[in-house]
Amino acid sequence: MPFFDIAADALPDYRPALAIPDDLDAFWAATLAETREHDLDVRVEPVDAGLELVEAFDVTFAGFGGHPVKAWYLRPRGATALPAVVQYVGYGGGRGLPHEHLAWPSAGYAFLVMDTRGQGARWGTGGDTPDPAGTGSSVPGFMTRGIDDPADHYYRRVFTDGVRAVEAVRTLDGVDPARVAVTGGSQGGGISLAVAGLVPDLVAVMPDVPFLCHMRRAITITAAHPYGEVVAYLAVHRGREEQVLRTLSYVDAAHLATRASAPALFSVGLMDTICPPSTVYAAFNAYGHPAGSRIDVYRYNEHEGGGGFRWPEQRAWLAALLG
Repeated sequence: MPFFDIAADALPDYRPALAIPDDLDAFWAATLAETREHDLDVRVEPVDAGLELVEAFDVTFAGFGGHPVKAWYLRPRGATALPAVVQYVGYGGGRGLPHEHLAWPSAGYAFLVMDTRGQGARWGTGGDTPDPAGTGSSVPGFMTRGIDDPADHYYRRVFTDGVRAVEAVRTLDGVDPARVAVTGGSQGGGISLAVAGLVPDLVAVMPDVPFLCHMRRAITITAAHPYGEVVAYLAVHRGREEQVLRTLSYVDAAHLATRASAPALFSVGLMDTICPPSTVYAAFNAYGHPAGSRIDVYRYNEHEGGGGFRWPEQRAWLAALLG
């Protein structure tokens, strides 16, 4: 795939005007207040994952609407007061199996990987969290679920689940609640940015090739899915563009990232047609905490970005940040 977006040497200065709704903060404050009327109801069950050095637990907590959300929690056996990393999963995947998540606990961290409601059947080894809510017509996938109203949109529920995952991990044995970071790739990167804007006291944010950023631009420069779901919807629902863009403006991770207060380590692939580089830079350049933050650039990579080279960079950066 050749370069297709803004010239690479211009991307570091790409700072578009973001169409942030005036009531974005009020919308999310009301959403989280409504959710917190439900008890967090964290339930933890040990599981035998066949791991000698790592303890594994099946976690359930109450997410948006009090709906049960599943997660895996892993920690070095017998460890206490650990910094924690919460990970969100890429589009279509689920939390999978405990033994697939050994890097962070093996490096001395408490680790929680959140299932994504309604997903887990497109790749990987599955998910276990249904999405009991939904409204209106939509294109197959998740981008247009509830597209007529931000209050009904799918990612209002998912971002809220992401915030509650941070609240849940802070209650778990072995975790230092003052040292929690969030991470994820693609959809997981977008969720981590949104959570960073909604949780004021994270220690770090590590979004890789983040999805759900600067969506107003994304749907005009790539036909790749998942953004293609929105394009397909608008191709049929002619005349609804402004309403669709208004709804998406409330769940645009770049908009919420302007509220973030923790250092961030981004990554971007300059040949990425799924999450175009200009949309990633739009989020990075608008990010709320530029000091201590950086973006790692993979010039000749598509959506895989840094691939297996990514985690060592994250581990080293986070370790240095935590001292």
